[in-house]
Amino acid sequence: MAADDPHFDSVRAFLARARSSGAPAAAAARIVSLDEARAERVAPAPRWRLDELTGRLVELSGLGAVASLSAAASLIVEAQGRGEPAAWIARTSATFFPPDLDDAGVDLDALVVVRVLDVTAMIRAADRLLRSGAFGLVVLDLGPGGQHAEVSIAAQGRLVGLAQHHDAAVVAITEKSHDTASLGSMVSLRAEAVRERLGSGGFRVAVRAVKDKRRGPGWAEVVDVLAPPGLK
Repeated sequence: MAADDPHFDSVRAFLARARSSGAPAAAAARIVSLDEARAERVAPAPRWRLDELTGRLVELSGLGAVASLSAAASLIVEAQGRGEPAAWIARTSATFFPPDLDDAGVDLDALVVVRVLDVTAMIRAADRLLRSGAFGLVVLDLGPGGQHAEVSIAAQGRLVGLAQHHDAAVVAITEKSHDTASLGSMVSLRAEAVRERLGSGGFRVAVRAVKDKRRGPGWAEVVDVLAPPGLK
């Protein structure tokens, strides 16, 4: 966007608002790998964190009683707490329920939401947002039917290259079982998030790695979050 564009000032003001968002820091995570904890005497570093996801294409998938939106919301809260603008791209036919993200701690006024008709437009929007260099996190909500989404290797490669160049994380949410093929070979981390209700009225979200090119699969990390109605 050129400096003489009539929308330039409004966009700049929005990004300033996003970077100064007062969203609270994300809840502290604790690792549930007992073997690692016993061997190292300390819990390993958290893995479902922006520092671990930066420069990577991540797929967050699951079917049934999953907590994909909760897991994605925790990343948005973390990004906003660090002054990193975040964006959520979804189809016009389905997207998140705003009060749920608000209850989860997301500053909706500082969240860019893009609604498009199809996956091709989602990839195009993600490309443009990443090229701006203004975003620390871009979420692609493929939603229902995401198991059939086709994202070419070339498109995946472009997203990864832009994420690495601009220190951003790209997280694609899909609805599929863990034994279904991932979006493609450029996916660096594939994880699923499941939830378990707690007696305190909240619920526990466990993020489990199905595939991880950096650390290896099999790890699991638990994050305690609030349980707004309808958040999955």
